[in-house]
Amino acid sequence: MPDNIPEINDGSSVSENRLAHETSPYLLQHSSNPVDWYPWGDEAFERARSEDKPILLSIGYSACHWCHVMAHESFENNEIAEQMNRDFVNIKVDREERPDVDSVYMTFTQAMTGQGGWPMTVFLTPDLEPFYAGTYFPPKDGFGRPGFPKILERIREAWTNARDDLRESAASITAQIRETSRNSRGDHSIPLTGELPAKAADVMRSSFDTVWGGFGTAPKFPSPSNLEFLLMHEQRIDHDTGNPPLREMVLHTLRQMWAGGMYDHLGGGFARYSVDAKWLVPHFEKMLYDNAQLVRVYLHAFQLTNDPFFEHVVRETIAYVKREMMDQEGGFFAAQDADSEGVEGKFFLWTAEQIDMVLGDDDGALFRSVFGIQQDGNFSDPHHPELTARNVLSRSRPIDELTRELGIDEKVLKTRIESLRKRLFEERSTRIMPGLDDKILTSWNGLMLAAIAEAGRVLGDHTYIAIAEKNAAFMREKLWRKGRLFHTYKAENARVDGMLEDYAYYGIGLVELYRATGYLTYLEWARDLLEVIITLFKDEEGGGFFETAADGERLVLRQKPLFDAPTPSGNAATAMLSAMLSRYFGEPQFDEIAREVIASAQERIMHSPTGFGTMLQTIELLLAPHREVVIIGAPEARVPYERTFAERFLPTVTLVSTDKTGGIPLLENRDITTKSNPDTATAFVCYNFVCELPTTENDIFIDQLDELIAHH
Repeated sequence: MPDNIPEINDGSSVSENRLAHETSPYLLQHSSNPVDWYPWGDEAFERARSEDKPILLSIGYSACHWCHVMAHESFENNEIAEQMNRDFVNIKVDREERPDVDSVYMTFTQAMTGQGGWPMTVFLTPDLEPFYAGTYFPPKDGFGRPGFPKILERIREAWTNARDDLRESAASITAQIRETSRNSRGDHSIPLTGELPAKAADVMRSSFDTVWGGFGTAPKFPSPSNLEFLLMHEQRIDHDTGNPPLREMVLHTLRQMWAGGMYDHLGGGFARYSVDAKWLVPHFEKMLYDNAQLVRVYLHAFQLTNDPFFEHVVRETIAYVKREMMDQEGGFFAAQDADSEGVEGKFFLWTAEQIDMVLGDDDGALFRSVFGIQQDGNFSDPHHPELTARNVLSRSRPIDELTRELGIDEKVLKTRIESLRKRLFEERSTRIMPGLDDKILTSWNGLMLAAIAEAGRVLGDHTYIAIAEKNAAFMREKLWRKGRLFHTYKAENARVDGMLEDYAYYGIGLVELYRATGYLTYLEWARDLLEVIITLFKDEEGGGFFETAADGERLVLRQKPLFDAPTPSGNAATAMLSAMLSRYFGEPQFDEIAREVIASAQERIMHSPTGFGTMLQTIELLLAPHREVVIIGAPEARVPYERTFAERFLPTVTLVSTDKTGGIPLLENRDITTKSNPDTATAFVCYNFVCELPTTENDIFIDQLDELIAHH
């Protein structure tokens, strides 16, 4: 941040602008700016056209640190705001509320500048075609970037003196990107083989950090989709490859992520990413989607290892989500800010003196030793000298090493550590909390629904399943209307037509909820969502699926998301949902949809496999043999069989556990012997819908299940 910041308006004398009528917390943060902001919509577009003014489009999100910086430096500055208001029609967009708008203009920004990020600043013609783009601009020249006022003046001069050239350039840029964004249907004649996932695994192995885990160097992101793929791939292939086991790469990464400051060692939950290679110093915002996806990876690690450490991380993360990210009605909030009191990370940082003041000298010394607290601090911010000697908590030292050094029994040490954590957590709770983005996004709720439902099933925890069912009831009541989903909900207001990711993510969550409950209504709703995708989002000419519905708002570019970002791409999630439902309903059409999506992306996967973790998981599912497990009986009677299944990591085995028969092919004509004895359940272990003899004995079920895994 520059040293010389222009005078900032405190907003006290500024009337609220149009954003005051919005529900997005990010937009509301700018409702007192002196900038004459418009939300994205016809009112702004009509004014730009009637006055023939360029549009200044600013896109960010509430947990974005540099979005806050640019807001304070420029959008709260009266002189800069006056310049913006005089020469432009200014539009502010929450990228989480309008991911379709964000992805369109991020495509342009990356094409124009070679990079992207937020805040994103794009200048458009009144026809919404871009002609200049960038990300963060300082208020004065610095950081190798021109100052924002200078940019505004240059754009004004160009629009005044060379308007036709700018329009022509914008039209040309738009046409070029439309053309390059088209992707072919793909060659369906090429058989789906293990070549793609094998190459992807080799690429990930080559970039693996053997010391700290993860892939590549700083900054490091958790990449849960790739971690999930590696676990699925290793389960399918012959393990005797001569290479280190892929699962060890994943388990090492999970342990190292937890040990660093990426994980909140007092409150649970994961931050967005680490700015260093050691996972020590995070970018402190906490996103719902990261925590949802990481819950599932740690849960699968627990299934593979039976190590209680991984279960502990799962339970702490869910506890954090339930405590701080869950609405009373059952929805999950979007994010928590990186900043507190205008300073990034302030809420989470500690000095050695602060710790000793709370815990006393003896307990403070123990806590500092366990959590890597340094007298001089391990965190610095040159723009905030008051944060010197502050520490991010970490757990880099193994517990057995600490017990030897401190001469304390391991069980006693763990008990003391837990007590000290609680005391520090209570003290931290008195601080000013980071901002909460309390809008509810259908897509991200789908990710968390899948995580909590699966955690409930695997851990046998019915409180988690109850949370998942409450979420499904809430979403169906508030965001599902006339057979269509809405994207966002806030203050009793469902807004923005659902996008591809909303239908696909939430559909996957419903499949997991069905696996946890056996209630067919959830599976049928998931199928309804897939049918909407097929009807409204499918690209009949080029294959795959568009981000927005056919009857939705027309943007200058209709995107087809293929690459995973921090979240799965809409096409990959659709392929996964289709493949999952084809196993339940026996619908060849659904299987074909998944294969078509993969065919359209195969060439790109070959060139950049690390961007396709979710697509690669779908390939693993399609390559896996059809294996099914059906458990029928009263809930209590099914428990032993469910626990047997839950103890194994079986991501490609279709599970049905219910007290009903019929409704899907796997349940048709099941001759169960439990009707006369409600205390007994019957289990069927099947390969490609051909089943072993049904059993009412868990020991026999164990043998059948292990044989199925070993021979298929």
